[in-house]
Amino acid sequence: MPRPFQLVDVFGRGDFTGNPLAVVLDADGLDGETMQRIACWLNLSETTFLLKPTTPEADYRVRIFTLDRELPFAGHPTLGSCHAWLAAGGKSRRAGEVVQDCGVGLVHVRRDGERLAFAAPPLIRTGAVEAADLAEAARVLRIGLDEIVDAHWVDNGPGWMAVRLKSANAVLALDPVRAHDRPVVLGVVGAHGPGGDAEYEIRALFTDPCGAIVEDPVTGSLNASVAQWLFASGERGDGYVAAQGTRLGREGRVYIDRDGAGEIWVGGAVRTLFSGQLVD
Repeated sequence: MPRPFQLVDVFGRGDFTGNPLAVVLDADGLDGETMQRIACWLNLSETTFLLKPTTPEADYRVRIFTLDRELPFAGHPTLGSCHAWLAAGGKSRRAGEVVQDCGVGLVHVRRDGERLAFAAPPLIRTGAVEAADLAEAARVLRIGLDEIVDAHWVDNGPGWMAVRLKSANAVLALDPVRAHDRPVVLGVVGAHGPGGDAEYEIRALFTDPCGAIVEDPVTGSLNASVAQWLFASGERGDGYVAAQGTRLGREGRVYIDRDGAGEIWVGGAVRTLFSGQLVD
């Protein structure tokens, strides 16, 4: 049966400047193996499949696949899936807010002006990074341990370890190894000086199924967990904008806000650039 399909750009400042996502709507009836095969064939960092919700609190259910596994949560797939669902005529149960059902539970998405923003989910692993893991991260990044200002586990599903460097320029100057003999999932952050349109520079690096180090253009889950870390540590007291994808020629911008209840929201622009049908 034909199933609607959209290719969306998430977090970009303009068309083709953010992180692409494939969204298959009306995916009920597809099994997990078929979803994984489709994700591998499309060869994007993530592909999502929208299904009927399994709980009355949710508006839809999403399954998120990388090239080799299913994720319980990811940021740009959350915003891209919500945008595609709305563009296809989805109507939320709550005014101004969409509730997504995914592997980590219910995730709330709201309209933030012309952007969408999701509420950062709870971290499933946090705390200081052990010395051996920090040394491994430094080897992958090809920097000395003295260049790392701080490091923390900030895992909200993908497995992120966050490393803070002295500046955004230090982040942009990184030339990591091309491959690593075991899986790593690293986020690197550094502050920009005053005067620009972003306060932080973010880079997301991880191993692919063959062990090659891959850089993700713009990463909502990492920005969410880094924001939780920065607020909890006292590094930040208010919202900010993060740039990501600069070294890849992208112009990702992620808008971080914290509301009066302490909830952290991660927002950005989302645009549908291609649409069609998946015929199976």
